[in-house]
Amino acid sequence: MGLFVDPYPPFGDGTYPATIVVTEPTVRDRATIAVRLILVVPHLFVLFFLVLAWMLCTVVAWFAILFTGTYPASLYPFAFGVMRWTLRVEAYLLLLVDEYPPFTLD
Repeated sequence: MGLFVDPYPPFGDGTYPATIVVTEPTVRDRATIAVRLILVVPHLFVLFFLVLAWMLCTVVAWFAILFTGTYPASLYPFAFGVMRWTLRVEAYLLLLVDEYPPFTLD
């Protein structure tokens, strides 16, 4: 998706280059379930502009890969951080985690 890895996905029992482990919380914070859409509005506002910048960086990275054969090292942390932030917000909205996502690319 972000041109970070290029191996062909394995078939059968092979391991994938990326995995995710999600544990179900034992106690659900019921007060925030109803207002998560309101609580996440600031994240969505910031992520809108970050995703636009990420798309521009992805196009620049594509041309860099085309001409040099390598992903630009300076664009990698930004693109990876935007993907990580987006995943944290999605996990919060989909009730996979109860902790409010931080406003950071780390």
